[in-house]
Amino acid sequence: MYNGPYTRYVALGDSQTEGLGDGDDVTGLRGCADRLAELIADSSPGLTYANLAVRGRLAGQVRAEQLGPALALRPDVATVVAGMNDLLRPRFDADEVAGHLEAMFAELTAQGAKVATVTFPDAARIIPLARPVSGRVIALNARIREAAGRHGVAVAETYPHPVVTDARLWSPDRLHASPLGHERIAAAVADALELPGSSDAWTRPLPDRPSTPAAGMRAVLGELGWAAAFLGPWVGRRLRGRSSGDGRTAKRPEPAPVRSWVA
Repeated sequence: MYNGPYTRYVALGDSQTEGLGDGDDVTGLRGCADRLAELIADSSPGLTYANLAVRGRLAGQVRAEQLGPALALRPDVATVVAGMNDLLRPRFDADEVAGHLEAMFAELTAQGAKVATVTFPDAARIIPLARPVSGRVIALNARIREAAGRHGVAVAETYPHPVVTDARLWSPDRLHASPLGHERIAAAVADALELPGSSDAWTRPLPDRPSTPAAGMRAVLGELGWAAAFLGPWVGRRLRGRSSGDGRTAKRPEPAPVRSWVA
């Protein structure tokens, strides 16, 4: 499948693509798209890279705000990852979300870009309170696969692999990947794109952690602590009609050489 070397990579999406959980707003965010850009640049040394993602965006907002600028940049490789914010909203329509994703797949591939996307993990295995959305994840993933198949889009199939829901791949808020998680996502997309040097090593489980008699109690306390620290503020934003991305713009709207950005 590899069609490189590539000259321009553009990333579209929400907080995961922006890089939340891998760095911070003070020192800078890295994230899976930055890491993927590094991997692409290994075999495409002249690569330039733009990241249009903004946290909190729904799939329809990604399409409305990012697709036009992405097309104007004329990428030859692009990633489109959106829909998790939609999955967590009270009103969710898998067909509508997939329709926005497919529209982006269609326009980017029609312009000649090689496009990659991902399927989503079972949120209930990361956040037990999110068990009601498990069916939504399955429904959306099925539609992502179908849409990707119609447009020749590469799919990083994260859903089937248990390691994807290992807590060590997730930040304390459980909504964003940890640095290790972002590394694995980048490796998964590189594998889907069949980049030189890529493999399925990202699917391998992490070493087992020792179990202790107090593990069950720590898990309960962890759930309570997570709900107070992260669930409450998230619900509060929803009730106020606010988003974590309000007032924010893309961190890297113009293409630049990868090595001038990523240390």
